[in-house]
Amino acid sequence: MTEETPGFDEKPDVPSGASSDDAEPKAATPSEEEAAAPAGDVQQTAALTAQLDQVRTALTERTGDLQRLQAEYQNYRRRVERDRVMVKEVAAASLLTELLPVLDDVGRAREHGELVGGFKSVAESLETVVAKLGLQQFGKEGEPFDPTIHEALMHSYAPDVTETTCVAILQPGYRIGERTIRPARVAVAEPQPGATPAAAKEEKADDEESGGTEEV
Repeated sequence: MTEETPGFDEKPDVPSGASSDDAEPKAATPSEEEAAAPAGDVQQTAALTAQLDQVRTALTERTGDLQRLQAEYQNYRRRVERDRVMVKEVAAASLLTELLPVLDDVGRAREHGELVGGFKSVAESLETVVAKLGLQQFGKEGEPFDPTIHEALMHSYAPDVTETTCVAILQPGYRIGERTIRPARVAVAEPQPGATPAAAKEEKADDEESGGTEEV
């Protein structure tokens, strides 16, 4: 009696009630994974995103507030420094204005050769102190007349000038910084009306002989 050998084309037995497709598990599709994700994780992510947006908005607002405060502080410091300098200049100007007659006496004594001995030392010390306080002398012969810093006490005509010119400094002017505390008191000369370059020297000589100045 011969035994039958099963062929290689025979299929394994499949349990009754089950199809061949159920033999191996299927991989889940992405849509099925999303559906399987817990709904709580999605809500938590959305909440964290909203909180992050709020933090970013608050950070932007606080940064803007800080920048505005810094700008206001810098403006405040500049105003305080400007006011401090102004107060210092006003106080110094008030004091130095009282000393101008003394400085005028010192200048006249120097012009007449009387600034000698102990008086010379005191005068030079005074001039050094007022210079440290910011006092500056101005006014020179030959410079153009400027009514904002010059006060004309005498007036004349001169053929050798092309504009109103300071021809003599009667009293020097003084300033502190940009603040003028006394204008320079000067004698001025204007161009000779109708003068020609050829006659300039002759008219200048005549003017010097006659004095050429008159008080105003």
